[in-house]
Amino acid sequence: MPIIEFQLFTENEIKTIEVGITKVVIAGWTGRNKEAMEEHMAELEAIGIARPKTAPIFYRVSADLLTQNKIISVVGEDSSGEVEFFVLKTGEGLCLGVGSDHTDRKVEAYNVTTSKQVCAKPMSNSLWRYDDVIDHWDDLILRSHAIENGERNLYQEGPITTMLPTEDLIARYYPDLGTLEANTLMFCGTLAVIGGVRPMEAFEVELEDPVSGRKISHQYAIQTLPNEG
Repeated sequence: MPIIEFQLFTENEIKTIEVGITKVVIAGWTGRNKEAMEEHMAELEAIGIARPKTAPIFYRVSADLLTQNKIISVVGEDSSGEVEFFVLKTGEGLCLGVGSDHTDRKVEAYNVTTSKQVCAKPMSNSLWRYDDVIDHWDDLILRSHAIENGERNLYQEGPITTMLPTEDLIARYYPDLGTLEANTLMFCGTLAVIGGVRPMEAFEVELEDPVSGRKISHQYAIQTLPNEG
């Protein structure tokens, strides 16, 4: 069980907390807009990845994949990041952050569940209280940039409301409990990509709250290791 330190930004203070994360769930195909979701499915089909059997769908991955490091290592040049917001049940209540469901697309083409376990899952070291933003949830914006050939290009951008409501996702995963279990982290979905899914040298993700003027962000470089077969 990894014990991870976060900076919790509230309306009045910044508090350092440590969370022993015991479970990580990645919610896929969480879009509210069926046309946008169809667009993302088409992007992945274009690189050989089959459609999901249900939508949304939930994948369990090891909590040991979570990282706040500035560099991750991957095998080969077939992986890419995608911005996702996450919710985390802490001793301070439900909290919100941003990360990347970095995935090996070559592995994803033959088994999505396995692909989710292959790459590290970068995430922010900053959190907001869920209760501090729920009253203006519709204003929150997700965004990512890909560093490609030394250039910083907008890769994804859209409102957080592109995804199903968080309470809905939690209720679907925990139909009996109705709430996120303590020390559980759930990635809650991503946006369509601008220009197609592709590898990058580095990746930047951010969650913007234009009402308060705050942002949570994380940046990481991708180190490619040789694939010797």
